[in-house]
Amino acid sequence: MYLRDVKTTLTKQLFSVTTNEDFEKLAVEIFQYQATDCSVYSNFVKNLGVNPSAVNAISQIPFIPVEFFKSHKIVSANSKPEIIFASSGTTGTEQSKHLVSDVSIYEKSYRLAFEKFYGNITHYAVLALLPSYQERDGSSLIYMIDDLIKLSKHPLSGYFLYNHAELNNTLSTLHQQKTPAILIGVTYALLDFAESHTLEFPELIVMETGGMKGKRKEIVREELHEILCSGFGVPTIHSEYGMTELLSQAYSKGGGIFHCPDWMRILIRDTNDPLSLLPDGQAGGINIIDLANINSCSFIATQDLGKKLTTDSFEVLGRFDNSDIRGCNLLVQ
Repeated sequence: MYLRDVKTTLTKQLFSVTTNEDFEKLAVEIFQYQATDCSVYSNFVKNLGVNPSAVNAISQIPFIPVEFFKSHKIVSANSKPEIIFASSGTTGTEQSKHLVSDVSIYEKSYRLAFEKFYGNITHYAVLALLPSYQERDGSSLIYMIDDLIKLSKHPLSGYFLYNHAELNNTLSTLHQQKTPAILIGVTYALLDFAESHTLEFPELIVMETGGMKGKRKEIVREELHEILCSGFGVPTIHSEYGMTELLSQAYSKGGGIFHCPDWMRILIRDTNDPLSLLPDGQAGGINIIDLANINSCSFIATQDLGKKLTTDSFEVLGRFDNSDIRGCNLLVQ
């Protein structure tokens, strides 16, 4: 069977995974496809001495360091990107770039995941407070939020950038109308709003996307959520876990416990031996299997530290101090 036919067959199965057995089988098949079709990943696997045809469990699959998206074009052979998503980057650092050759897979992934965790998008007004993301090009988060706002079809859905007074008025109106609403915001912008306005809107879903983006001092999650709960008058803070290099997101409905959609899984690696995996409950580096990344690489070793709790749930504990894994580029030369 030609690789193109293999990819077509695998793509059709991405969002029909229902059991752990389904997931493991499809993950191994996607690994074997990507270890042949994605040249960067193929070289990485080869230089680790891994024989793709001998891999028959996800515990045997090598995870490519997320930093490779900064220095290499990680994409299927002969694929032209429909869109390129880019990370924000900071002064003096390279941007990660995710070459997406079929953006419809991304759209299906985030739409199905949202529906799984929150229900029909048309039941909500979707408000966004994402200044850092709006002010640059190539944000995969903005692409998703644009679409969710349109799909909600609510006249009050939209972006607010720095217009906190308008956002406050809109939230008050939605509260009075008893309209279900979701406010998705970058952490520092939510804090800025919560420190200048006080609401009592317990039904509101406040969802933070993480990160101060250099705008404010980092604080621990418990303190952050306490401030936001007080400012918005909500019992809990939701969170979204995603990144430029992924086409899927995990969601937390409170307490910092994230849940994955059926086509995404988390494994935890030993920080002292990155090729070794740790059992549930132990802290280490977060490895992500995102089957929706079928046209790039589905197996990514992130720079986040965390703990796997169950098959589909995990906790994020922080990040590695060193943002780049030294020496890894030798594995693809």
